[in-house]
Amino acid sequence: MSDVRQAVGDRIRRHREWRGLTQWQLCEAAEIPRSTLQEIERGSTDARLSWLARIAHALGLTPGQLLDEDPPRRPPVPQ
Repeated sequence: MSDVRQAVGDRIRRHREWRGLTQWQLCEAAEIPRSTLQEIERGSTDARLSWLARIAHALGLTPGQLLDEDPPRRPPVPQ
């Protein structure tokens, strides 16, 4: 189970960094505590579905995209 937690955390971190967001900025947009995001990104806690939905929305994704087994794809760069 820790492999799944880590994969989700890594996926969130990649999408956050690709969008140039700090943890603080994502937490503010998702309305979750920073300590929660840190634990999720480290894979040290199971993320609640409500947290994943908020994080996904703040990143412009669906919760399913955070849980997808395929490696995340970098979003297109705006022209």
